[in-house]
Formats: sequence, structure tokens, C-alpha cells
Amino acid sequence: MAAPLYTTASGLLFHAGKILILTVGLPARGKTHISRALERYLRWMGVKTHVVSLGDYRRKTLGGAQKLPPDYFNIGEKSPETLALRKKVSDGCENMIWEFFEGGGQVVIYDANNGLRKNRQALAEKFDKLGIHVIMLESICDNKEIIETNIRNVKISSPDYRGWDQDKAVEDYYGRIRLREQAYETIEETEWPYIRIFNVGEKIMVNKIRGYLQSRIVFFLMNIHNRFRMIYFARSGQSLIEHSYKADSDLSPAGWEYSERLKEAVLERRAKSLEQRGYDPKERRLVIWTSTRRRAHHTAWPFLTSARESSPRVKVIEKPQMCEINPGVWDGLTPDQARKFYPEEWARFVKDPYAFRAPRAESYHDLSVRLEPILIELEREKEDLLIIGHSSVIRCLLAYLIGLPASEIPAIEVARGDLLEVVPTSYGVHSQAFHFWDGPGRRVDTADGEVELGHLSNRDENNFYENYAEDTKGKKKFTTSDLAAHCNGVEQRVLTETSFLP
Repeated sequence: MAAPLYTTASGLLFHAGKILILTVGLPARGKTHISRALERYLRWMGVKTHVVSLGDYRRKTLGGAQKLPPDYFNIGEKSPETLALRKKVSDGCENMIWEFFEGGGQVVIYDANNGLRKNRQALAEKFDKLGIHVIMLESICDNKEIIETNIRNVKISSPDYRGWDQDKAVEDYYGRIRLREQAYETIEETEWPYIRIFNVGEKIMVNKIRGYLQSRIVFFLMNIHNRFRMIYFARSGQSLIEHSYKADSDLSPAGWEYSERLKEAVLERRAKSLEQRGYDPKERRLVIWTSTRRRAHHTAWPFLTSARESSPRVKVIEKPQMCEINPGVWDGLTPDQARKFYPEEWARFVKDPYAFRAPRAESYHDLSVRLEPILIELEREKEDLLIIGHSSVIRCLLAYLIGLPASEIPAIEVARGDLLEVVPTSYGVHSQAFHFWDGPGRRVDTADGEVELGHLSNRDENNFYENYAEDTKGKKKFTTSDLAAHCNGVEQRVLTETSFLP
């Protein structure tokens, strides 16, 4: 479910109390991937969640592996200096956990090995005595391919191996794993709630999981994986009747041209990205999701035609949950008309465009709730994915993947003619935006600040509820470029022009 619209005095939701999740597992078993994915999902539910990574804190505090004592990762006796450094790191992580809980946080995921039973037992007892619910989350992996991929794609790119030869870095990291294996103790203690995941989603075991929130955590973990895939987002082509929700019209001639250009852009970009990462595009299938509206699934038709000829394997799936937001009585109205005929509703709409529901319409919150099955399918999908959707739907899906708060969803600008490439990684997502279309239906900003549609004389404001959910004057607005920057840790750009997207 999406974040609830209500708040509580304590800041905690679902009568679940505060929860500490201790990850358990050998290095390169996908603990970080699982932790970050769970953090993203819980935040989407409105739960204040934070990942405390022991490895990240150690690198931030002490530096890379080359700056550590030679016995830092050894099992057995260590020098007093090493013991002091390790205690400094563990104490610092515990302090971060306490600070988050004391600041109103509800769930902390402690991303660390926690491979010694006595150590994790002591940590669990310490927090349990103060009313924190403790869950142990163990990631077990005996799939050599998953381990090797995780080492090469994640571990050796960390500051620990900056400047190292790649093969030597991999060999050194395998050495770390062998050392940990000598003393590693799998979870057998049944007095604590635990979740054990095998090969990142292949099998799952649970013990003493109770309550709604803990059950949702298990449900989510049953649906994730860490297989490499690429996700693309693009709007559907222009339709014959753009301004009507009720009229399920077909693509216009420009819309059919757009669909061909979209196919070329996706196949070209996907092939280039995959080849750069050492994959053969012809050996991977491309799955395309569309809504059941004509303009959406007809935009995918050129992919099926090319698939029959020589292009990669393609599968198109229509999903009714991905239909655009319902504008209710505002269907076909311009902003001025909505303001004139429904002044009270308009005032509430401008104040809170995410939660407001026009008469007989859907709010963005309603849409987010409707899309939750799609979010779970998004986590489950292992193939490369292209989502051809309506702008309101793409806003919600992007906000989930990127981690934007619900209040920002209506301010995400999704322009027709932009292709957004999103690659999930262990620490979040990496995103790039590509422009491929300037024809009819494309929003164009002119030099004097006015907004036009490419090759059309007037703006089509009649579908503003679907295509833009607030008057952005003086407020933030996220473009596809801003979203890519947000994904990659770059400062967001703030725009203040007033506009309604086509």
C-alpha cells in the first residue's frame, strides 16, 4: 500500500512499534541489495526507515581497506589497536541506530555481517530490553554465479579497492570470504523472530513473524531478486482525442510515427547499454507493459512487428491497473474552467494535489494504492522492461523507484519524447534521460516562458488533471533530467515556470 494519509502522535504506523532488522550473512550474499530494496518499499508505505551500513560507516570513519591494520578482517586474536578500531565502528553504528529511533524513526535495517551468534545475541538483547522489536534477516547464498556477480559489480567498486587491478581485487575479496566462513554461525536460535532468504529470493523461511508490518516485510522479501535488468519509461503516443478520459481513442498519425521512433530509440539505447556491460542483447528478452487503453498498447505494436523480423524477443503485456488517473467531473476541462466551475475544490486541489480527490475522480493517493500490485510485479520482473504508460502512472512508478516522497509525485514532469533508463543497483538506482522526439504532442518551452506543443498552435490544457497535477508557480517541478540527477546523487534543479503538460 502507499503511505497512509493519516499521521500518529508517535509517528509510528500500523501498531507495529519500533523494529530493528539485523542482517546476517557472509560477504557478497546480497545483504545490501536486500536492505536498500526493503528500505525503499517501507518508505513508500510511509514507514520512517533507515539503513545503517557498517561497511559504509567503517569506510567513512577509517578509510578504505588499505588504511586498515593487516589483521582487521582476520578471525581470532587481534591487536589492541584493531580491537579499538572495530569497537569504534560498531559503537558508532549503534549510536546512529539509537539516534534514528529517538528522532521518531520506526524501522532500522542494520546492514552488517553479524555472523557470530554471541555478538548478534548481545546486540538483540540490548535493544529488546528497551522495547525495540528485533528481527534477524539472514541471506544465504550458495549460487557461485550470484556471488561472483555481486563481487564484481558491487564490492570491488567500493573505496576499499580504489586503484586495484580488478582480478586481484576479486581474489582479495574471496580471501575475506574464506576468513569469515571459518567462524560464521548460521541462524539456529529460535527465540528471536527471523527471516532466512536463500539465493536472494529462491526460498524463504520465517520464524515468529507477527503483525501487519512484519508480515508485509516478509511479503516484499518473497518477491525480490538481484538479477541485472534495465527498466525504461516512456509515454504513449499522441491520440486522436487527447483531452478526454472517456474517449478511448486510437493513436493519431503523429502518434503512430512516435511509436516507430520510440521503438528505434529503445532498441538502440538498450543494445548499447547491454553491450557496454558485456551482455548480448539478442540473448535477452524485452518485456513491455502497457495499460489497456488503445493509445498505450498500440504504441507497443512496432516492437511486435520488428520482433517477427529480426529484433530481440519481445513480449507485450496489458495491465488494467496501469490506466491513467480518473479526472472525474474535471474530464476535458481547462485549468481556468475547473477554477471557475469548482472554486472550492480547486482551492483544495492546489493546496494538496497528491491527496485531493475531485468529485467522482481519483486522487494521486488512490492511484498509488491501485498501482501497488504493479510495484510488486516490478520487483519480481527479471527481464529487461519497457513501461509505455500515461504520465500520471509513470510519476508514481518513478517516485517509488527513485525514492521521492509522495507529496512530490504530482510535480514530476514526464514529457512525451523523453526516454528514461533506470538500472537498479545494490545501493539504489542509476538513471539517465534521453530525448528522441520533437513532433506533435511534445511539450516545448519557448524563450518568453510560454508553453507550446510541437507543430501545434495551441496548448491542449483540457487534460491537465492527468498530465499535470498542480500549478507549479513558485514550487518545485521535476523533469526527467532532474529525476536522473536525483537518482545519481546530483543536486536537483528547481524550475518555477507555470505550465500544464500536454
